[in-house]
Amino acid sequence: MKKIAGIVLLLTVLISSCKENTSENNEPVINQAIQLPATINYSIVQVLPHDTSSYTQGLFWHNNKLYEGTGWYGEGKILTTDLASGKSERKVTIGNNYFGEGIALLNNKIYQLTWQEHKVFVYDAASFKKEKEFDWTYEGWGITTDGRQLIVSTGGSNLYYVNPETFKVERTLGVSDNNGYVSNLNELEYVDGFIYANIYNTDLIVKIDPATGSVTGRMDFTDLLQKTNQPIYPNKDVLNGIAYDPGKKSFYITGKRWPALYEIKLN
Repeated sequence: MKKIAGIVLLLTVLISSCKENTSENNEPVINQAIQLPATINYSIVQVLPHDTSSYTQGLFWHNNKLYEGTGWYGEGKILTTDLASGKSERKVTIGNNYFGEGIALLNNKIYQLTWQEHKVFVYDAASFKKEKEFDWTYEGWGITTDGRQLIVSTGGSNLYYVNPETFKVERTLGVSDNNGYVSNLNELEYVDGFIYANIYNTDLIVKIDPATGSVTGRMDFTDLLQKTNQPIYPNKDVLNGIAYDPGKKSFYITGKRWPALYEIKLN
């Protein structure tokens, strides 16, 4: 009797399982696994000089100029850069008490994060004159814009959509791939409906779908300096910095205190 009861119980479980994996039309339901992010291949168009004193925290392209935000206490600034020489053309500093982080342009204003000082500075893009500042609850890491809101990273796996007039959070987006949440999101760039992000302490840039937070693609820049025969300086730090020129459809990438800035195109 015990054996018969066991068989009946097993059949009951199997029938129940089958019911749970069928649709209302009795069609089998296929469990969809989260896809592995695609490998994004790229070509290097040119290797340009980059000031090795710049602890790069953010880049963006505007009116055929490359804007760069840098960090480290006593070194934080916003500057425009001459691509041919790598030298700054004009700049504004933020003071010794602030560690500069990412920068973004929206409505002719430049927004600059600070790391742990919980301040955001806002400048007139034409004059570099500071107009106001906001308080920010979290650490500041990277920042970009979709043309309406600002998008901020804080070193975790969340991206925060922020009102540019108040700097209040209006939406939180969790970023994940096939392995789970993706942390250490750093410098950001919004391009053609997707967010590109440096992953801090790696040589990776990921492509994020802002509708879902899913990482859809990944670029690997491992040993980029060595592969392009660039000098390696003792104080060189990690890959960081993404800008996009829509006219040329080119990305510009670099790293903290790197000797080179790379123009690349996605294949």
